[in-house]
Amino acid sequence: ASISGDTGVIHVVEKEEDLNWVLADGPHPPYMVLLDGNLFNRRVMLQLKGTSRVSGLAVAAAKPSPPQGFSPGLTCPNDGFGVYSENYGPQFAHCNATVWNPVGSGLSYEDFDFPIFLLEDANETQVIKQCYQDHNVPRGGSGPEYPLCAMQLFSHMHAVTSTVTCMRRSSLQSTFSINPEVVCDPLLDYNVWSTLQPINSSGKVNPEKEVIIVATRIDSHSFFWNIAPGAESAVSSFVTHLAAAEALHKASDVHLLRRNIMFTFFQGETFDYIGSSRMVYDMEKDKFPLRLDNIHSFVELNQVALRSNSTLWMHTDPVSRMNESVEAQVRSLLDILSNSSVGANVSLQEVGYSQPLPPSSFQRFLRARHIPGVVLTDHRTAFQNRYYQSMYDTPENIRMQYPQGLSPEETLEYVTDTAKSLAEVATVVARALYRLAGGANTTSAIQADPKTVTRMLYGFLIKMNNSWFQSIIKPDIKGILGDVPQHYVAVSSPVNTTYLVQYVLANLTGTVVNLTKEECLNPEKTASSEKEMYEYAWVQGSLGPNSTSRVPYCVRSTVHLSKALSPAFELRQWASTEYSTWTESRWKEIRARIFLVASKELEIITLVVGIAVLVFSLLATYFINAKADILFSVPQDPGAVAY
Repeated sequence: ASISGDTGVIHVVEKEEDLNWVLADGPHPPYMVLLDGNLFNRRVMLQLKGTSRVSGLAVAAAKPSPPQGFSPGLTCPNDGFGVYSENYGPQFAHCNATVWNPVGSGLSYEDFDFPIFLLEDANETQVIKQCYQDHNVPRGGSGPEYPLCAMQLFSHMHAVTSTVTCMRRSSLQSTFSINPEVVCDPLLDYNVWSTLQPINSSGKVNPEKEVIIVATRIDSHSFFWNIAPGAESAVSSFVTHLAAAEALHKASDVHLLRRNIMFTFFQGETFDYIGSSRMVYDMEKDKFPLRLDNIHSFVELNQVALRSNSTLWMHTDPVSRMNESVEAQVRSLLDILSNSSVGANVSLQEVGYSQPLPPSSFQRFLRARHIPGVVLTDHRTAFQNRYYQSMYDTPENIRMQYPQGLSPEETLEYVTDTAKSLAEVATVVARALYRLAGGANTTSAIQADPKTVTRMLYGFLIKMNNSWFQSIIKPDIKGILGDVPQHYVAVSSPVNTTYLVQYVLANLTGTVVNLTKEECLNPEKTASSEKEMYEYAWVQGSLGPNSTSRVPYCVRSTVHLSKALSPAFELRQWASTEYSTWTESRWKEIRARIFLVASKELEIITLVVGIAVLVFSLLATYFINAKADILFSVPQDPGAVAY
C-alpha cells in the first residue's frame, strides 16, 4: 500500500460476471473490491493484478471451506532447497516425478501492487456490503449516483524489491546512522529439541555414541499474515511426535538403550527449511552437541492426519539407497516400522523405489551426508491435504468434531476420533523407535495417551488459553496464551508455538523435582542439579480445588532451544541459493476504514467556494486593518472644554 493508504469505491464481487464492472464497465475507478472467498483463486487474482482500475482487495473468508480445495503455496513446495538437483537425482528435481501439491496456485509468491486484506468476521463483511447496497449498486443499467461508499486500506510496507536490497539498506542504516531505520528482518525463531537420555548440551557427544533423530516441523503459513492454523500441515505431525516422546519416556528401561533418541521440532521449515538447514550447519561447524557422524538414522513425521484406510506411507530416498550400506540400514528401518504396526490400527506401507522424498526436513540432512531415513505421511503421491499452507487448514480439515453444548473445560478433555487416530500413529512410532534404539523388551506397554493428544489438538488448534497450557508454562510468559492459535514463524522470537511446544514437551517428558523457586531458577547453586545435562523451569501449576491460587512446581527436563535463523544471514549471503533468504518487511500500522465520497464536481465546487471565502476573508481583513483608525476610533467627550 502507499504510505497514505489506498482508496477506492467499493464493489462487491460474488460471481465472476461481477468482475466486468470493476475491469471495464464501472465509471468510478479505482475500485476497492470485496471478493467472495470462493473466487479468491489464481485466475481471478491475475485479472485484478493486470489492471490499474483496482486499488485494493478485501477477501471475505469462505464458509465452509472451498470444496475444490485452496492452496496459495507452490505445486512443488520448497523447490530448489531440498536434496534433489541437477547433481543429485536430477530425474526427481523440481517435482519432475511427483507433483506434491497439485492444487497449489502459487498466489503467495506473486507480487501484487495493491493491499489485500482478509475479513474473517461476517459482521464486518455485512457492514461493507450494506454500505455498498445503500450507495453503490448500479441502478437501471447506469452507474450509481454520488455520494458513493469507499474504503481505504493502510498497510504500507517499508521493505523494497528483494531481501538483497532491503538487507543492504538496513545494514547501511545500522552502520552509519545513530537512529537506524531498519526496513526488513530475517525470519527467525528457535528449534526445540530434547533427548531420551540426557546429554551435555554445552559439550560434545562422544563420536561413538549413535543417536536416532525424530523430526517434525512446527510452523505453517497462509496467504495472510499471522493466519496459519496448519492443522494437517504441521499440528497433526508435531502433536503425534510429542505423544510418541511421552510414550517412550514412560518405558522403564530407556536409560539402558544402546542408542539415544533426539526429538527435534524444526521452526521455519515452510520457508525453505530454515530450522533444519541451521541445525545441519551448526552440526557441520561444531556448534551443536551432536555431529552428523552421530546420526544413526532419521525418522520424520510429516502430514499424518488424513490417512486413507488407516494407511501410513513410508517414503525413502532412492538415490542414497543405491549405496549398499545405506540400503541395508534403510531396509532394517522399514522392517522395524512395519513390524511395530502389527496389531495396531495403522498399516505401514512402502512407497517404492521410483518415487523421491516428499518435501521434508530430512532432505536438508541428506544434502550433507547419506543418512538412512524414512518420512512418514498419509499420502502416497500428492498431498491428501487440499488446503496446504492456507487459512482453511483448520480443525475441520482433519475432521475434529465435538458434541454440541460442551463447556471449554469439557471440550479440552473430550477425546475426539482424530485424537484416537493420531495416538495410534504415535504408539507405532514410539514402539519402532524403542526397537531402533536397541530395546529388547516387549513393546506392548509403550502406548500413546489419546487424552494427551486431544488436549494438545485443542490447545494448538482451537484455544491456546486453556487450563492445561496455563498450568505448564512459566508465570512470566503467560501473556503468550492468545485465544486464536496460529503457527507462523515470524521475526520476533520465540513465538507462541515454540514456547508451548517447549513446555508441553518438558511436561510430557520431564520430572517434577523437589526444589524451591529460588533453587529452580538458579540450579547452578544446587550441587546435585547437573545443570549441563538438564533444563529447569518453575511453572505455574494448576489451580487448587475450590481455590483461585495456583500450586507452582519445578520441572526438570532435557528440552533445549537452538537458533532457527538461516545461515545465509550469519554469512551475509543475502542472495544465497543454498540457504533460505526469507525476510519480512516492517510496517507501522495495518487498518481499514469506510466512508462516503462526493462527486469530483462537488469536490471542485467545494474547493472553489473555499478558495473564494479565503480570498474574501483576506481582502476583508486587509481593508478592515487599513481603515482601523476610522472604524474603531474613540469619539471625544462633548462635555470637555479646552482653554
